[in-house]
Amino acid sequence: MHTVAILVLDDVVPFDMAAPFQMFGWARLPDGRRPYRVRLCAERPEVRTEGFALRIDRGLDGLVDADTVVVPGSDHSGPPSDAVVAALREAARAGTRIASVCSGAFVLAEAGLLDGLRATTHWMATDELARRFPAVKVEPDVLYVDNGSVLTSAGAAAGLDMCLHMIRRDLGSAVAAHSARMSVVPLEREGGQAQFIVHEHPPVPRGSALEPVLEWIEDNLAGELTLAAMAERSGMSERTFSRRFREQTGTTPLQWLLRARVRRAQYLLENSDHPVERIARQAGFGSPTAFRERFRRVVGTTPYAYRTAFQGRSVAAASSVTVG
Repeated sequence: MHTVAILVLDDVVPFDMAAPFQMFGWARLPDGRRPYRVRLCAERPEVRTEGFALRIDRGLDGLVDADTVVVPGSDHSGPPSDAVVAALREAARAGTRIASVCSGAFVLAEAGLLDGLRATTHWMATDELARRFPAVKVEPDVLYVDNGSVLTSAGAAAGLDMCLHMIRRDLGSAVAAHSARMSVVPLEREGGQAQFIVHEHPPVPRGSALEPVLEWIEDNLAGELTLAAMAERSGMSERTFSRRFREQTGTTPLQWLLRARVRRAQYLLENSDHPVERIARQAGFGSPTAFRERFRRVVGTTPYAYRTAFQGRSVAAASSVTVG
């Protein structure tokens, strides 16, 4: 099992701690097995925060054999102790993946783990992080940043996005989607950071007047879909259709269509060996060049890099299930 150690400091923000604890704890392989072992670790047996105290069974030694260490945010204004800094540095030297939620980025920065890297934290603290740690390239308008072995997330809810991203990196989209459903959170969110957690079909507002036409769009992504064609299918004028579409989906028909096509392309990149040119046609993009440009703009990477990052993990996760 992959061991996730959550480092609990004094004045820990309860949600920041509970988010990774539950997200990784809820993860299940298709056969029902738990892929993660989650533990809480602390410098002392008792950790105090506003309103209550926590008894923690594992000390800093619990970070030694962990595969992933998560540092939740804390309201503690002072720097972490020398022992905490040393434990994090030792884990980093051992190749452990280390992530922070919200103000936990300050702890990683104190340990020197963010020097020269991109990082983020809660929007209220990004200026302070940049001021105190000039060697860190602070990204103020993203949900999370993945540097490979070091990840940071923005406010508490962004920690959920980051955890879903890590689960997907480890085990593929199906396992991540299950964790998202268990947590009752969306697989994608509007925001600065491109989202990697996707599914084959984009969300449809069930029971809405637009549901039939949205399903028709999903089924015909490879075709030439114009605003006029969508409005005609709905039985509305283009102006009325556009207005009701935004009211019920929160976006324009064109943006919804483009996101749906990118999601379809992501699914095909993960689950097929089709060349990029064929996937571009299947997803409804006019040319491979247009597809690559749109995909990179939305996802933040190229189709080839995306396939390399995610297809192998999805196949590996499925293989481990069938062998087990």
